[in-house]
Amino acid sequence: MLDLNAATWPEVKEAVEKGAVAVLAVGALEQHGHHLPLSTDTVMSQGVARRIAETIDGLLLPPIAYGDAWNNEAFAGTISLGPDTIRAVLIDIGRGLARGGFKALVIINGHFGNREPIALAARALKMEHGFPVLHLDYPGMERIASEVCDSKPAAPTFYHADEVETSMMLALAPELVRMDKAASEYPVFPKTFGMEAMGLDTFNRSGVFGDPRPATAVKGEALMAGILEQSVRLIQAWLSKVG
Repeated sequence: MLDLNAATWPEVKEAVEKGAVAVLAVGALEQHGHHLPLSTDTVMSQGVARRIAETIDGLLLPPIAYGDAWNNEAFAGTISLGPDTIRAVLIDIGRGLARGGFKALVIINGHFGNREPIALAARALKMEHGFPVLHLDYPGMERIASEVCDSKPAAPTFYHADEVETSMMLALAPELVRMDKAASEYPVFPKTFGMEAMGLDTFNRSGVFGDPRPATAVKGEALMAGILEQSVRLIQAWLSKVG
């Protein structure tokens, strides 16, 4: 693996000539309750991206630390980018990678609100420039969480400042986790959730969705190992078609 944050241009040139794939994490600066930092989505996605890059001998790009997190802006510190901005930034990065001779790009998304702009950017890069992009959203997480975690999610596939994310943060950056402030909240989701624009603060007080208290670093390592295994399997199958 080559980390572009610390690499020199000749090192990158050599890796690109060997056909290395770029790996990019996209996170967010968003509230995660009283016990997790605003950088949680970025720390997690970059942690997974690094492990993927190490496994496939890829080129790890610096992460994008902002995302589309408008529905959490009522909680202090959340700073959101518009979906068009995210899409434009990713298209520009993809164009730069293509011009630089990179083989392909794998995007590791750590925040739900980024899914649509990432997918649109990947489509544009493929259609307009023929540049292949694979975007992953922690594949296998729901199954792995059901096997590893003791608490139930606040809603199916909805993981935010809960046991899942707290465990992963304990494995990746324990110095940023304030377990003494961890508390459970299972809000009642409005019937029209996901069907209309609404701030999460309108039905949640703490910013936590679920119970983070059973979280451990061991669980976090198990979650990331499962996500890594599934991700690498998908990447290898995709690369076999990309050529």
